[in-house]
Amino acid sequence: MTEIQIGVLGAARILRGALLAPAQRVDGVTVAAIAARDPARARTYAAKHRIPRVHDSYEALLADPAIDAVYIPSPAALHARWTMAALDAGKHVLVEKPFTANAAEAERVAAAIATSDRVVMEAYHTGHHPLTARLREILASGEIGTVRAARAIFLVPVPPGRNIRWNPALGGGGLLDVGYYPVRLLRDLFGEATVERAHALHRNGIDRYLEADLTFPGDVRGTVVSSLWSRHLFGSSLRVDGDRGRLTVSWPYLPQFGSRITVRAGGRAHRERADRTPTYVYQLRAFRDAVLGDGPILTDAAAAVSQMRALDDIYVACGLRPRCLP
Repeated sequence: MTEIQIGVLGAARILRGALLAPAQRVDGVTVAAIAARDPARARTYAAKHRIPRVHDSYEALLADPAIDAVYIPSPAALHARWTMAALDAGKHVLVEKPFTANAAEAERVAAAIATSDRVVMEAYHTGHHPLTARLREILASGEIGTVRAARAIFLVPVPPGRNIRWNPALGGGGLLDVGYYPVRLLRDLFGEATVERAHALHRNGIDRYLEADLTFPGDVRGTVVSSLWSRHLFGSSLRVDGDRGRLTVSWPYLPQFGSRITVRAGGRAHRERADRTPTYVYQLRAFRDAVLGDGPILTDAAAAVSQMRALDDIYVACGLRPRCLP
C-alpha cells in the first residue's frame, strides 16, 4: 500500500479543519468516502467538499473494501462503538479525542486493539506538533531550574443550547472537550497526575467551568482550568514556574494560531515563535506513516486509557459522574 483511502463516519463540523484541509497537504492520503446518520446531509457534504463516494450508513462504509482507514469525528459517546466496529471490519482508525467517553470504555477498546494488527490513533493533534517537543527541551535544559508549578487553561465560549457539548447523553461537558488539552499537556510534560481537589460549575451534570489541582512526580503542582461558558470567555495558555525562572506559552494547543514561547530567567527574557504548520497536518502525516509501517503511534491506546482515567478522576473529585456510565 502506498496511499491510504480514508472514509469518514459523520459529517461533523471539525471534519474540514481536522482532515479535509490537511489531506490536501499530506501525500499518500485520500478522503474517499463519507457516511452520516442523515444520508442527505452526507450527500450534501460530499458534493460541497468533493468527496467521491457517499454511503447510506456507517455499516455500509465499513463494508467498503476500497476503504483502508476511517476517521471518527462523532460525539465522544459513540467513539468506542464505532472504533470497535471499524476494527471488526479490518480498518485502521483515527478517532477524535477524547478516545472514549470514560476509562472503562477506553480499556475495552484497548483490549480489542491488542488483538488486532490495525493502527488505532487517538486524534490528539497537539501532541504531534513540534511545539510539545520544544517545551520538553526547554524544561530539560534547566533554564528555569527545577519545576515547581504549572498552570494550563483553555477557555472557549460555547453558548448553552443544542451544541453536543451540552448534551450529557453524547458525552458532553467542558472537561472532555477543551479541558482534555490542558490535562493532556501537563501529563505529557510532567508524567502521571494525582488529583488533589477539583470543583466545577455545572448544570444537568454538564461542567461549564472546571478547575482541578494536580500533583506530578517530583512534587510538581499543577492546575488545569477549562470552560465552555464563564465570565472569562476565552483563554489559552501555559505557565510553568521553576526555581530560577518562568516559561509561558500562548496558544499551546493550537500553535498554528501564533504560539509565542517566552522564557524569563536570570533577569533576561527570551522569546520565540512556534511553527505555524497546523497541528492537524502533523497528525495526518503521523497517521499515514503509522499505517504504512514507517512511524510510531504517538497517541496510542495506552496513552488514551491513562488520559481517560485522569479525566474520570477529575470528574469524581468534582462530585460528578464520569461521562456515559451505565
